Amino acid sequence: MALSFCGNNSTAYSVKNGVLNNPCFVDALNLVPHVFLLFITFPILFIGWGSQSSKVQIHHNTWLHFPGHNMRWILTFLLLLVHVCEFSEGIVCNMVMGTNHLHLFMPAFMGFVAATTSVVYYHNIETSNFPKLLLVLFIYWVLAFITKSIKLWKFAEDKGAAQYLRLYITALLVILYGLLMAVEINVIRVRKYVFFANPQKVKPPEDLQDLGVRFLQPFVNLLSKATYWWMNPLIIGAHKRPIELKKIGKLPIAMRALTNYLRLKDAYEDQRVNRSPSIWRSMYRAFGRPILLSSTFRYLADLLGFAGPLCISRIVQQLNSEKDVTHFENYHMSSYELLQNSSILAVLLFLALILQRTFLQASYYVTIETGINMRGALLAMIYNKILRLSTSNMSMGEMTLGQINNLVAIETNQLMWFLFLSIFLNIFGYVLLLSIVFQVSALVGAAVIVLLAPVQYLIATKLADTQKITLEHSTDRVKKTTEILKGIKLLKLYAWENIFCDSVEETRGKELTSLRTFAFYTSMSIFMNAAIPIAAVLATFVTYHILNKEGPSPSQAFAALSLFHILVTPLFLLSTVVRFAVKALSCAGKKSTLAHFSSITLLLPSDLFIFYFSVLTEFLASLPSPPFSFHSISGQLTMIVGQVGCGKSSLLLAMLGEMQAIEGGVYWSNPNQYSTSTLLASDKNRNSVAYAAQKSWLLNATVEENITFGSPFNKQRYKAVIDACSLQPDIDLLPFGDQTEIGERGINLSGGQRQRICVARALYQNTNIVFLDDPFSALDIHLSDHLMQEGILKFLQDDKRTVVLVTHKLQYLIHADWIIAMKDGTVLREGTLKDIQTHDIELYDHWKTLMNRQDQGLEKDIQQDSQTTLERKTLRRAFYSREAKNQIDDEDEGDRFLFSVCWCYLSSGGFFMVFLMIFSKLLKHSVIVAIDYWLANWTSKINNSAETDMYINGTRPTNTAVQDSYYLLVFIILCAAGITLCLITSLTVEFLGLSAATNLHHNLLNKIIHAPIRFFDITPLGQILNRFSADTNIIDQHIPSTLESLTRSTLLCLSGIGVIASITPIFLVALVPLAVAFYFIQKYFRVASKDLQDLDDSTQLPLLCHFSETAEGLTTIRAFRHEARFKQRMLELTDTNNTAYLFLSAANRWLEVRTDYLGAVIVLAAAAASIWSFHYGLHPGGLVGLGLTYALTVTNYLNWVVRNLADLEVQMAAVKKVNSFLSTESENYEGSMGNSVPENWPQDGEIKIQGLCVRYDPMLKPVLKHVNAYIKPGQKVGICGRTGSGKSSLSLAFFNMVDIFEGKIIIDGIDICKLPLQTLRSRLSIILQDPVLFSGSIRFNLDPEKMCTDDRLWEALEIAQLKNMVKALPGGLDAVVTEGGENFSVGQRQLFCLARAFVRKSSIFIMDEATASIDMATENILQKVVMTAFADRTVVTIAHRVSSILDAEQVLVFSSGILVESDSGPNLLAQEESLFSVLVRTHK
Repeated sequence: MALSFCGNNSTAYSVKNGVLNNPCFVDALNLVPHVFLLFITFPILFIGWGSQSSKVQIHHNTWLHFPGHNMRWILTFLLLLVHVCEFSEGIVCNMVMGTNHLHLFMPAFMGFVAATTSVVYYHNIETSNFPKLLLVLFIYWVLAFITKSIKLWKFAEDKGAAQYLRLYITALLVILYGLLMAVEINVIRVRKYVFFANPQKVKPPEDLQDLGVRFLQPFVNLLSKATYWWMNPLIIGAHKRPIELKKIGKLPIAMRALTNYLRLKDAYEDQRVNRSPSIWRSMYRAFGRPILLSSTFRYLADLLGFAGPLCISRIVQQLNSEKDVTHFENYHMSSYELLQNSSILAVLLFLALILQRTFLQASYYVTIETGINMRGALLAMIYNKILRLSTSNMSMGEMTLGQINNLVAIETNQLMWFLFLSIFLNIFGYVLLLSIVFQVSALVGAAVIVLLAPVQYLIATKLADTQKITLEHSTDRVKKTTEILKGIKLLKLYAWENIFCDSVEETRGKELTSLRTFAFYTSMSIFMNAAIPIAAVLATFVTYHILNKEGPSPSQAFAALSLFHILVTPLFLLSTVVRFAVKALSCAGKKSTLAHFSSITLLLPSDLFIFYFSVLTEFLASLPSPPFSFHSISGQLTMIVGQVGCGKSSLLLAMLGEMQAIEGGVYWSNPNQYSTSTLLASDKNRNSVAYAAQKSWLLNATVEENITFGSPFNKQRYKAVIDACSLQPDIDLLPFGDQTEIGERGINLSGGQRQRICVARALYQNTNIVFLDDPFSALDIHLSDHLMQEGILKFLQDDKRTVVLVTHKLQYLIHADWIIAMKDGTVLREGTLKDIQTHDIELYDHWKTLMNRQDQGLEKDIQQDSQTTLERKTLRRAFYSREAKNQIDDEDEGDRFLFSVCWCYLSSGGFFMVFLMIFSKLLKHSVIVAIDYWLANWTSKINNSAETDMYINGTRPTNTAVQDSYYLLVFIILCAAGITLCLITSLTVEFLGLSAATNLHHNLLNKIIHAPIRFFDITPLGQILNRFSADTNIIDQHIPSTLESLTRSTLLCLSGIGVIASITPIFLVALVPLAVAFYFIQKYFRVASKDLQDLDDSTQLPLLCHFSETAEGLTTIRAFRHEARFKQRMLELTDTNNTAYLFLSAANRWLEVRTDYLGAVIVLAAAAASIWSFHYGLHPGGLVGLGLTYALTVTNYLNWVVRNLADLEVQMAAVKKVNSFLSTESENYEGSMGNSVPENWPQDGEIKIQGLCVRYDPMLKPVLKHVNAYIKPGQKVGICGRTGSGKSSLSLAFFNMVDIFEGKIIIDGIDICKLPLQTLRSRLSIILQDPVLFSGSIRFNLDPEKMCTDDRLWEALEIAQLKNMVKALPGGLDAVVTEGGENFSVGQRQLFCLARAFVRKSSIFIMDEATASIDMATENILQKVVMTAFADRTVVTIAHRVSSILDAEQVLVFSSGILVESDSGPNLLAQEESLFSVLVRTHK
């Protein structure tokens, strides 16, 4: 047909009845505004872009929304939609007419182009902030409004026009052009850019003037908001450079925690006026509008979701009934006629999908953003409450750190899930639509869903309960593993690895039992979600067949099938949403109960110079004693002394206002009005008190930040404080000096180092008063003296600061200006030392006795290397060669890495399970496709044969009914097979995961526990523990469900595309570009998602730590009066975490919008290909329905494929980390002698060392070089030398713990290198420098192998002088030992280690610096036992102090790994030039 504007009819161009009465002329007139706009705007746009070609991007701080910005975009989108309808109507009308009539659709097409141009033009004008050019748009809207009004007027004159669709389309266009004209007038009115003398100048939003704000969602235009276009540079850029915190910048002001906290607080306070406030009402008042907006978007999306099944039903129906009709005059169709066209229905389906997905993602985004705003507000509220919590709430266990962390980490996130409750309405809507299509039969299908919903909820509840039990077992296992790793040296030396390994495996067994239950319930949940739609379809179709005696039509069948397919997603989310909603309700309850915890009244000083105290505290009130008073004078040193538990620390806390005053108060004197004015402690305008608590408290920050504690940095003062606290040697050992991070997440420091940093903090602060609560408790005598002299007496006294010091070190009382002696919660005596000496001689004599004992301790300490040296040595070991260990965390090898690690994970699960999973998955999806294919054939053939037979005979024949029954029977069998396979696949995936988790943990534990000791020296403990805690948790619980979801969604998409391609092969042509687009979308997203996930995780940890460290250090924070600073820090950390989470959720929306749009294009392509194929008679209508149903399924699952792939990639990193440890070489446990070692070896204890060379690693230098020595049976040998001379290396060599690469050690005629390690180590005994006890019973610690009788254990305890003490304990030998033996003193722990060594009764006994960390009395006991109980054994003592081996029968002196002297102790001492004599002299 020839192209012509008005058609080939000659009357079409006639104007006899008037120009405006010719419809073709009116349509031509409608082209004028569109051509005008294109003619004017294109040059401006090209000139604008040309001038900006040198700039990469207009800077976002110029973004400025003109008035009515959102309204303009909404109206323009509606305009585009109406133009599409107009164009579609024009095309369809043109197709049914004999000749081409371009005027029917050309104006609509040009209108679409003009509307698109208008919005592009507007966007460029807006970003350039040049409103004068908007005048062009104003003229365009006026012209378009006039021309469309003329067309509407002419339509209205036609009496029959009321039935035409075009009349309503024209009316809509007139309204839209009128509204857009009004928007333009409003911009002129507000901005006054034209027709006014003084145009209005405006600034961009405050956020955009701050270049740090990178989250632009609230500021971009509506199209960019809907498609997350502004995220493109970030997501594409992540492929070249990882996303860092700097890149994501700050949050916009409206989303910051402080803004939302104030909003929630105001809403909460407003309720106090009329009624008791409720947290729910407050949250609704503060965040109600976005919740309503999100709900609106969700309901719109749900309504549009019904379009899919309805359109498929109509398309299938129309394809079977479409007939060609031709009209030769101007023809306008009704809306009903338009919807009879299958091509139009396909386009409508596409548009409905695009809009539905846009609204759905907008709903998700608004929900998550609101949840984040609520979370920020609630966290600020919780934190404010924590800062005001009474210390008693914490100490009495009413509020634990675990509860606080749960509130922060989990509970505030539950609130977000509460907003997804619209899923109930979603399900109800789909069931309602089903009942319209299938009448009563659908209700049976719906009944299946409703009846099984409680089962789903029950499974979800059971899952949550099982997870709690699993967590308990997991915590227990990690605790045991931690103990093993901390005491690994002892376990190896005593050959107890396997006993403790079995203990962990036993706990792991319990954990695996609950994990098995967890896997079962998870697989049941997955099975229910997959099987419910199949069961519902089966019930619906069987009922329909029973009621109607025939199968459904293709249109009915595929409407129902697509509805059931769509129902899978809401059903899948239903159980999760219900569980989380219940949690959210209880969570809000918890948050309101937090408000009821008692707050303290802060009682701190204003100007602190003199205070007078008279108070009864909660603690002191429990004791039958009267109130007391005391005073301290400005600039003086007051010491508080007394027995443990007499109330010294409570007194300090009471002065700080941390305890509840029952009577009396604290009074602070104003320095300017010395005797006349006192200030009660509750005065709010006060400075801070520098306070060092008894239990040291550190921030997760650098050493410098811990000491300065928010005060300005003064280099001179800082150095003086560091010197006073002797911290410089410790700082020098840290990898980054004082910039090294310490605290929970940082380096583990010893108790003494932590305490000195806390004291340094108190010294550094420029406050008038300093409270020090027992600062010497964890320090040795040298450091205590240095701190007393340089820190307290010099540094603080020089500053004329008032110091209150609680101490047990009575030798320092001579320095006190005032002494307070306490007993049982009262002041026993106060005054100067001279006063007490005069008035209370008995107390003074008691002190003198105690001081003499402490002096003996001083002498002992002077003879030894101090405890501090040991702490520093431990610190040095912690960093030793740490850099040598390859960091595997940052490696990224893309897809190859993912596939190789996936294969490693799957192979760990067992090849049979992998085969079963793959086979059952493929079979399941094949059966599901077969069900749908069978349904398509059934409905198509029954429909066709019925029509044919009825056409011939006019009745429904019996052979059709027989055929119907046959199809139904096969359909039932296929559905039953599908449901069974759903169960099998869900079980196989979960149990494959369980099998993999079991094997990986078992192999990891065995590899680690049998690794050489060198491995533990160079690998940080935290890194090993992470493999057993976080990584094992991911492998146990997260990977199986992600793997199941990934395989399910991938196979659904592949089967969908396969079905469409098999029905309409031409679809594959469209699939190629779509596949390329999908590949690039997932490629960019996975990289960005991984980075943003890491940022979210890494920013959440500091927030959790900040909450826990605040709760632990409440007293210190309040004493220093640093609440405001800590609040500010919490707000910053919350905002940082929220920024990362917001970007992550925006990235997820970016992906989903793109995959959803791709899915919509797939549906359009499938519909177009199916309609085209049907018109050429290539397949029946039922198969068209099948193809379109599967196309809809692909749309639903495309984004799940990418999301799950990204999640799996992150989770598989855990497998990779575990796998890297599995390549660790184990020690050679076998030996060459096998089982031929005599039972009683070693009997005599004779040791020959011949040419011994030892190194820790083949890559390192030897630590012992060509050592030759002979130790006779029963000889007492001492080994000494300076630090690093190789003493301890020799002790390790006896146990074959180091690499003996040359020479040998022969014990009782057998070379130890030939012995199995288990045999060698189990026949020798050793006491280590650091006493190690394990949690359990005393019996377990002495004899974990359970080989000794009680009598032998009691005998060992008696020798170690512990029998009476153990007898006094509840349970005796079965008395509890806490983790690390914390319920015993260091000395008692060392004696337990001695008893443990004696229990073994070995003929060779080695003491490795065993007396280094015990007091003189304990050491005397130890030496006495060694001389008597071990008289007949060979004893090798590695001496920390040479004075302990002066009488040794043989002394081996080492220097730089070489044995330089060997003789008896007295002989070596007689030689004045000997190294031994030098060592003795220097240590005295």
